[in-house]
This record gives sequence, structure tokens and C-alpha cells, in this order.
Amino acid sequence: MEFKLIAEYFDKLERISSRIQITSLLTDLFKKSDKDVIDKVIYIIQGKLWPDFYGYPEIGLGEKLMIKALSIGINVKEDTIEAELKKVGDLGEVAYRLKKSGSGTTILTFLGASSSSPLTVEEVYNSLSKIALAEGEGSRDVKIRSLAGLLKKADPLEAKYIIRFIDGRLRVGIGDATIMDALANAYGGGPHARPIIERAYNLRADLGNIAKVVASEGIEALKNLKPEVGIPIRPMLAERLNDPVEILSKVGGQALVDYKYDGERAQIHKKGNEIYIFSRRLENITKQYPDVRDYVKDYIDADEVIIEGEIVAIDKESGDILPFQELMHRKRKNDIHEAVEEYPVNVYLFDLMYYNGEDYTLKPLPERRKKLEEIIKPNDKLHVAHHIFTDDVEKLKEYFYQAISEGAEGIMVKAVGKDSIYQAGARGFLWIKLKRDYQSEMADSVDLVVVGAFYGRGKRGGKLSSLLMAAYDPETDTFYTVCKVASGFSDAELDELQKKLMEIKMDSKDPRVESEMEPDIWVQPKYVAEVIGAEITLSPQHTCCKGQVSKEAGLSIRFPRFIRWRDDKSVEEATTPQEILEMYKLKLKKKEDSSGETQPS
Repeated sequence: MEFKLIAEYFDKLERISSRIQITSLLTDLFKKSDKDVIDKVIYIIQGKLWPDFYGYPEIGLGEKLMIKALSIGINVKEDTIEAELKKVGDLGEVAYRLKKSGSGTTILTFLGASSSSPLTVEEVYNSLSKIALAEGEGSRDVKIRSLAGLLKKADPLEAKYIIRFIDGRLRVGIGDATIMDALANAYGGGPHARPIIERAYNLRADLGNIAKVVASEGIEALKNLKPEVGIPIRPMLAERLNDPVEILSKVGGQALVDYKYDGERAQIHKKGNEIYIFSRRLENITKQYPDVRDYVKDYIDADEVIIEGEIVAIDKESGDILPFQELMHRKRKNDIHEAVEEYPVNVYLFDLMYYNGEDYTLKPLPERRKKLEEIIKPNDKLHVAHHIFTDDVEKLKEYFYQAISEGAEGIMVKAVGKDSIYQAGARGFLWIKLKRDYQSEMADSVDLVVVGAFYGRGKRGGKLSSLLMAAYDPETDTFYTVCKVASGFSDAELDELQKKLMEIKMDSKDPRVESEMEPDIWVQPKYVAEVIGAEITLSPQHTCCKGQVSKEAGLSIRFPRFIRWRDDKSVEEATTPQEILEMYKLKLKKKEDSSGETQPS
């Protein structure tokens, strides 16, 4: 399969903003793609070479090295490329223009390049993989020469998107949800196949692998797919509510109530003596926790198992739970053995998804929890999460305050009925979190995605100091704006923010963003921030839940303040518009209860 096909479709995708059109184009591309390389096509569209859980390095080529490789590849001086880059601001576009204009003389015999054979997807993928995996002495030259060889052989459009891929700026605005829609159309016979593809992807979080199975074996092959040790399952997510009466009602009147620990959520896989630990973003973090790996090896009685829990920092002397920030100290340590000694951890397990060949995600929670308890040998390092079963609101409240007093963030209230399956990759009311109140009218913080930024005035003049934040709707694969955040940043965080944002700056709005505001710069949806505010209110400026409460207005956060970056969350795990709508309704209900009538915001 020729790489030119992908480049041509990227060029078309860049010019449109309609999700329906994007899905249609992707469907067309998949139908024209060779089945034996469809997984690589998917990875390239995702802007990566492999799933994050592989733990392989990123490409690791900065702008200067890319310029050097481009200089060699098209035989143009670096000064000329740098001057053009200052004008255009996009190295991919510079590569396109210089190759198209015929600047320089391409020496096709360099590195064995030949004008007679077009670039293939496999050739591009293998070369980029070689660049990413090169390390040690001489690796810099290997990376430059490999890229130069690709660029020599590439036509102008191919060169543009090879550079943009390496730079992390494909700018085609395609999320996993849209890819799954297109796969259903191309290989599943239409939208009815979408839930089957999504279920398979939720159980094995490798969309390239799922695409290869459905393209080669058909949609039926996905229906009986089970979890596989070594390939992470997309985590089940919780809704949030703040009224214990409503929470207990939502889960059916009876619940298993776990402590909500302030640690790092971890999905742990065991196969014999092989142990893998994945973060909630499905990155391989096994090397960061050699002690946890040993705990699992010693205290989990199973040949093959996938379990989930929270890794929590503990006080060396008292054994008390410490806040999440203490765990972050451990991650910054270069000497992992020293970190293990200085910042010890315990593991609190709360779920089991796979056990000795059997898929437990389809079993109700009480059955999963019972088996989990059975396979843990007695020890003081790895435990089942503190929990109770209750149908009593007062007991739930009492347990909430107990959890807070013992260092937890709050509680997780979980349904226990026959339908209480593990909803991999989904957010729903089978799990509901109740966290401690913040010192503001808004009862809980939200996790929002940066989609744009504004320059400040006065003391902050010339600096990007206000962020346009959005909620993510997984149903439509769309980011809806919620607020502008300008407070809560330290001077050091503001300085770091400038670099962060310019690296993901876009010439125009990402196709997945719905916004009626025009920021000074648009950015690729990449970073998630925790935000707190005074209250949820109506706003004609924002698109979140527009038309659901008021025909003219959406929902926004009044007096929002930045708390911290949520590097542990992907943008697809951000707070949803539905959650914000529920928070708004709760506020109205409280006002109605206190005054006897609903008050407008």
C-alpha cells in the first residue's frame, strides 16, 4: 500500500470540519487500505507508532534535528529552511513548499533511495520505528540519516505529513470514536457494528489490533473476544453526584461502598511470573513500581489474572495513607530503589476483570469481588479496598466521613445488582463517586481540556494566561467549551504554560471542538486540567449543554480556578457535558428545596 494514499486523505481531512464528512473520508480510506497494514494505518492516524502500553520511546527528534534531516533530504541549506519556517510556522508546510518548488537537488542514490518505487506505508512505518528505537552512541546520526532518506524519496505531500507526524501536529482532528465509526462502516456493514467494535476495543485497548482483526476476519471475530494479559482493558469510569440519597437511589438502593483513595489507579496483569502494571491512561508503569510487582508475584494466587486497584503512598512510621503529591515525589526520583525505600506504597485492590482464562467483566460486582478476595494471600502490603455493603443512607454518610478521616478522598458507591458488570471504557451510574466538599459553592472539581488560549493584559501582557476549557462528549467525540480559566497559576506555571501551548498550537480550530468564542490561539486538545469554581451557571458564550437548559445559553463555571494538571487522564476521560448538567441540576434542586421555588441563575 502506498503512503501517498494516506497523505492525500490527510490533505482532504485537514480542509473539513464536519464530523460526518471526516467519518465518510476515513471509511473510504479504510476500504482502500491493505488489510495486512491496516493496523499501521490506524496508528499513523492516531499520531503514534504503537499503543502507549508498549512502553516504547517516542520518536525523539526535535525541530533542529528535523531541519538538519530535511536539509540533507532535499539538499537545501539549513539557514534557508529556518528562514522559511519563520515565515510559515509549520515545518511540514516548509518541506512541502521546498520539495514542490524543486529547491535543491535531490541525490536519489543517497541511502539507496530510488525514484522508481513509491513509498509504502510499511516502509514509512519501519523507518519511523527505527528512528524512535535508535539509542546509544551514534543514535542521533541514525535518526537524522533515516529521516533524510525518507524525505529524499517522499513526494511533497508525503514529506509534509511525515514531518508533521514526527512533530506531533497532524492537525486532522480525529479521535478514537470517529475511527471506530469509520471501521464499523468499512468492515462491519454499517453503524450497527459500532458497539461490537467498541466493546472489543474496551477489552483490548489496541485499536490497530482491533482494526486488523475486523478487516481480516470480519465482525463476528470480535464478538467473542476476551481480555488478554499484557493488553490493558480501558478502565471503567464513575459518574459524580453529591446527594447520598440520590446516589443510593441511582445504584438501585443497595451498594458496595469503597474508599476512594488519593493515589495512582493501576491495572495489574499477571501471567506466571510476568507482571505488567498500567496507569489509568494505559501507559506501562511497571518499572516505576518494582515493589508492587513483587507484591503481586508473592501474594496473588492465580496463573493468569487482571486486577485493578489504587497504589497509595504510606507513611513509613505510622502506615497512614499519604496524599497523592507524596507519590509524585517517588516518580521524580532517578534511583528507583532509593524511591522505593523513601516512599513506600500499599496497594488497595477493588476489581477483578480476568481470571485464569475467564472473562470476569461480564459478571456482577459481588461475584468479581468475592473471587478477588479469594485469590489474595494474607499480607500487609496488598489488600482489598476498605468497603462495606449497605442499603442505608445514614450508614453511607457515616462511612463517607470515616473515609475522609482516614486520608481517603471520599467514597465510591457501586451497584451490586445482576447488571453490575464491569463497563470497560464507559462512564455510568453503576459507579458513583462522592468526594469531600471544596471550600466553594461548587461541590466538586471538574477535569477539563485546554482547546485554546488568550493573551493577558497589564502585568501578563504578551503571555498566554487565560485558557479556553472544554468538556468532552464521548457520544459525539466532541469538545464543548465550558469556561475561561485565568487564575490559580503560579508565575512558574505560567512560564511553563507558554512553551506547552506553543508546542500544540494549531492554525485553526480542531474539528472536534464546538466553540462560539475565538481565542487568540487554538491548540490541539491534549492537556487536561482540574478546575474548581463558585458554581455552574448559564452562559450564552459557551456551547456545553447548549439548548438543554436554555435555548440561547449553555452551561459555564463562574469564577473558575486552576488546581493542577491531570497528566494521569487522557482527554477522552475529561468531565462530560452530562456530568456538568447533573451538577447544575443539583444546584437548582438545592435552591428549590431552600426557597420553595426554582431560582434562575
